[in-house]
Amino acid sequence: MKVPFTWKVTGWFMVGWSPEFPAGEARPLRYFGEDLVAYRGESGELHVMEGHCKHLGAHIGRGGKVVGDCVECPFHGWRWGPNGDNTYIPYQPDRPNRALKLRVYPVREQYDCVFVWHHPDGKEPQWDMPDIFGSFPQFETDPQAYYRPYPEFSRFAEKEPVHPQIVAENGPDSAHFQYVHRATVTPKMLDWSIVDQEWRFLTGWPDARSDDPDETALRIHSHMFGLGGAISVFEGASNHRLIFACTPIDDENSNLFYSIWWPRNPGDTSDVPPDDVRARVEKQYLITVWDDLDIWRYQNYVEHPPLSKVDAKPYMALRKWATQFYDAPPAEHLRVTV
Repeated sequence: MKVPFTWKVTGWFMVGWSPEFPAGEARPLRYFGEDLVAYRGESGELHVMEGHCKHLGAHIGRGGKVVGDCVECPFHGWRWGPNGDNTYIPYQPDRPNRALKLRVYPVREQYDCVFVWHHPDGKEPQWDMPDIFGSFPQFETDPQAYYRPYPEFSRFAEKEPVHPQIVAENGPDSAHFQYVHRATVTPKMLDWSIVDQEWRFLTGWPDARSDDPDETALRIHSHMFGLGGAISVFEGASNHRLIFACTPIDDENSNLFYSIWWPRNPGDTSDVPPDDVRARVEKQYLITVWDDLDIWRYQNYVEHPPLSKVDAKPYMALRKWATQFYDAPPAEHLRVTV
């Protein structure tokens, strides 16, 4: 997918689910065009940093091991601490190379979701990752009121030719539901606003049983936390929470993450959802990601779209809002000028 902006987007991005990062295990990741290593130290804290050892370039995530709160390179045993410093060289144990440092990516874990901060120049977080539950305090905020999102209610799409802004532009696009998701009624965008780094919107689904065109059977409250994804709460016919996230791998592809927090059945204390609930959520909600992907995979980005009057204002407002997350030039510009 060719786009007129960079894939090295600034913001918070999801890189997995907490159970995928057990204590004492080094795991390779690739995002933002970089090889990374993720490891959970003895303290239980998860760390993500530059993946290649500064000594001779071995990938620490490929065969490296965790020692205390450090990660050890599989090539010569050099150890690296949570702040990226070289802490130990086995054949000169009293003289680590204090001049060397791996780039560290700030990590936030929320309700089994893992996020990292990315800035193309390595700047520290310029805003905090919003709390998935705290973003909508008017609805149930106790995680224990929901079944666990992972693994039953989570889906992963790997190496898809989709830029995060394409996913974000689904927000103001209500008309596609009828054609892509086979909706029997067309939802309406009831409200939208920009609050700092967030693009917030409210979508209403008309009640087909009512003669009142303003009566809604379902409302979806959504906050985009930059271009990394959106947190949503459903109100009405369904009352669940979800997150849908898109994280660039390189200048051509992204990984997509989707998780749902579904309300527990009354009296059910298990974290694992029952089979009938799993079947309903899969059929009605989890499948929608693949509907959208069938469009996005083959879509061209239209820089100046001929929008209808209904869509034009929120659609172009979102595009203008998105420009704040581009702190690097487009990849095409880099190839031409270097």
